[in-house]
Amino acid sequence: MLIFLDIDGVMVSGASWKTPELLEDGFPMFTKKATQALQSLLSPETRVILSTSHRDRFTIAQWQEIFEKRGLRIEKLETLAPVSMPSKRKDEILEWFNLHPVPDNFLIIDDDRSLFGLPSYLKDHLVMTSSLVGLTPESLNEWGYEVPV
Repeated sequence: MLIFLDIDGVMVSGASWKTPELLEDGFPMFTKKATQALQSLLSPETRVILSTSHRDRFTIAQWQEIFEKRGLRIEKLETLAPVSMPSKRKDEILEWFNLHPVPDNFLIIDDDRSLFGLPSYLKDHLVMTSSLVGLTPESLNEWGYEVPV
């Protein structure tokens, strides 16, 4: 499986009234439910592409450490191409698909509403999260991916 993964509003809830808990690496703690939900999708063959705006802040090795400190081991981790100018997530993901064949089994997990503008062959694989809550097993189930709750 291939997973395009955002962080803010997915792994870290975006409630403006709460300051996220930072771990010693200076990055916010992932919510327990988001960790549980993502873990249910991971296997040694899972390829995760970080689509987060934070993707250029850390090397792949540093990202792997960030995930491991939060209980998630991701062997095949990469990022979308760096951007020099601010751009829409939808356009960044479309560009990736313009350069790569569309895999049979993939998910786009994000809270960016611009992704509703993706073509249906991509939007059909979208799991839209609530930025206030983030990813949960229930949100995966809601979008058609069976996860034990």
